[in-house]
Amino acid sequence: MLHLTYPPASREVRAERPDRVETWLERQVHRVHGRLQGLAPRGWVRREAEAVNAAGARFAGMDGRGLAAETGVLRERLLADGFLPEHVVDCFALVREQAFRTLGMRHHDSQVMGALVMLRGMVAEMETGEGKTLTATLTAATAALAGLPVHIISVNDYLTGRDAENMGPLYRALGLSVGSVVHGQGPDERRRAYGCDITYATNKELVFDYLRDRLTLADRPDPIMIQAESLLGRGSRTGRLLMRGLHFAIVDEADSVLIDEARTPLIISGSSGADEERDFLGQALELAGTFVRDTDYELDEARRQIILTPAGRERIEEAARRLGALWSGMVRREGAVHQALTALLLFRRDEQYLVRDGKVQIIDEFTGRVMPDRSWEQGLHQMIELKEGCELTQRREPLAKISYQRFFRRYLRLAGMTGTAREVKGELWNVYGLATLRMPTHRPVIRRRLKERVFPTRHDKWRAVVDRIGELHRQGRAVLVGTRTVAASEELAARVREAGLPHLVLSAKQDAEEAEVITRAGQPGSVTIATNMAGRGTDIMLAPEVRDAGGLHVIITEYHEAARIDRQLAGRCGRQGDPGSFEGILSLEDFLFQGKWGDPFIRVAMFAVTRTRMPQFAARLLLRRMQRNVERHNTRLRRNLFRQDQAQGSLMSFAGRFE
Repeated sequence: MLHLTYPPASREVRAERPDRVETWLERQVHRVHGRLQGLAPRGWVRREAEAVNAAGARFAGMDGRGLAAETGVLRERLLADGFLPEHVVDCFALVREQAFRTLGMRHHDSQVMGALVMLRGMVAEMETGEGKTLTATLTAATAALAGLPVHIISVNDYLTGRDAENMGPLYRALGLSVGSVVHGQGPDERRRAYGCDITYATNKELVFDYLRDRLTLADRPDPIMIQAESLLGRGSRTGRLLMRGLHFAIVDEADSVLIDEARTPLIISGSSGADEERDFLGQALELAGTFVRDTDYELDEARRQIILTPAGRERIEEAARRLGALWSGMVRREGAVHQALTALLLFRRDEQYLVRDGKVQIIDEFTGRVMPDRSWEQGLHQMIELKEGCELTQRREPLAKISYQRFFRRYLRLAGMTGTAREVKGELWNVYGLATLRMPTHRPVIRRRLKERVFPTRHDKWRAVVDRIGELHRQGRAVLVGTRTVAASEELAARVREAGLPHLVLSAKQDAEEAEVITRAGQPGSVTIATNMAGRGTDIMLAPEVRDAGGLHVIITEYHEAARIDRQLAGRCGRQGDPGSFEGILSLEDFLFQGKWGDPFIRVAMFAVTRTRMPQFAARLLLRRMQRNVERHNTRLRRNLFRQDQAQGSLMSFAGRFE
């Protein structure tokens, strides 16, 4: 697929792939192509990996000067010829040898195969713990030596900074520059990072910087004009751009970034300056607090939707008659009350957000981390601030927005890696054109899965979790307990404390102590209670005593909307041939089951769990049904968002505008 690098693309200002809307027939042909590709022989990967092994002997005998000279020769060949197989094999072997000398790590065969797959523009599905960070260096270094600016995309700032720092010596030994983009950096620092050969960044920081550049370019996106303006130097608008374009992206945790987080568009906003709205929003919040469920509004907790009833609309109209001019517009007043109900009923402190230093800060539902300086749109953020008694920030109006689907399709070359891709490989192909190939493991996986236990109430669940933690603690095992929210972490921590068990908590409230908590999580008898922050990308190193006692044990206290996310948490144990085990201890009051009791199947399953002697069998049926329902719903949301984004993009292009 990628046999040429097309070097001129790396010299273009703001190089990216133009948007394209496929016809119905093209989409069907593309789907068939994806199915046929899944049947294609995969032996080429192992053959090329064996060739890399064979080529390694030549570089192993060279001294430092010899490797540097060979790097220069390979750079010239890649720039001239592109990714010809013989050049790729030599480059991989050289990078592998340099990694051993600078990092003390040599890529094993499954890592080499994963990197080869990514260089072909595919997703490498690698078992958790196989070393994806090191794997990416082969692909990134080869592409960078070929003249392509490379973005390596992580899911959080912690991993971004860690990986850039840890892998930096290897890149610099190859004569390549490396930078990282994290929250809090200024424009000049970001510009320098994007100017490096290889840039580590989170998906959100990357997309927001892209939107900032789009605002800088305004309504004059013509590539020839941009190229000409670049000759004018930093005084031109191109001198204010942060990024060099979208050349080659390697997406770590590709299913999380490209699938799970693709339900919501990313929006960059500016202050509207409407300070006089505080009274209006306060009145809406007060009115919403008097509304009665099923009389004034209908609530669908499963889909997180609120619908005003005719009676509710009448109450709003009656209130408008006495509340003054700000309530004269029907759409505006109903929208405000709807947002007030949303803030009161669907957004909970220490779940979707926390209050820190008198400010409402959003918690990322996928990573469990705080997103500073981010806010909800259409007045929702201000409603939550009023609800929590915080100082009201100015309402922000959207200036530019884009979906993840549309953004990542603009990369000239796109690849990814993850441990959990098989359930979404069809969507990865249909939306992004990314085929998925599963890699063999370096060592056999000896992770044990214990049966789930489902309890009728949360109280029963927490009691069972504490008992299980105590049992494992006495065995000298290290225990990682996964919770869905900050509030759940604190509730469990209080119960563990009452039981007299030592423990550490890792959530959005303790983000500053993350590195220390992770370091201590693999010690004998350690108990770590964590949200999703301890999920993807977290590598817990085990003490020898823990390994001898059976390894890390993971307890999942609440299943997520997708089974893939639960597998990621389970994947913190039993890595690289280490022993480990995991289990689910759940309740029928968990978030996944809320608002869904109308389904006859679920009523039967609930009865079986609470009244019969087959709770485990009933629980498995219940969990599979729940997760499939939610995943289907989320797939529809992503598909609809993508189509809306494409349609909006077509209209804006027709009107001569960018985003």
